[in-house]
Amino acid sequence: MKRLIIDGDPGVGKDAVIEHDGEEQILFGISRNGDWHGPKRVQLWCTMGTEDEREDFEKRNFVPQWLDVERVQAEDVTVVDPASARS
Repeated sequence: MKRLIIDGDPGVGKDAVIEHDGEEQILFGISRNGDWHGPKRVQLWCTMGTEDEREDFEKRNFVPQWLDVERVQAEDVTVVDPASARS
């Protein structure tokens, strides 16, 4: 499981599937930051992982502060399934 910070909005929502580092990853949770105050572009702070890690996420069997963090631009995100993205 990792924390992924996306600069910009690629049109994804909770349970979206993206391709990251050559693997399909699921966005278990998304916090949207910067709509009112903050950076010029919105930032999506996502908790992502594989289907095998879903149970650990749902049971909070991890320490969020200890997750590895990666940052990408929205243009660099390949969306496989946008899930519950905003319209």
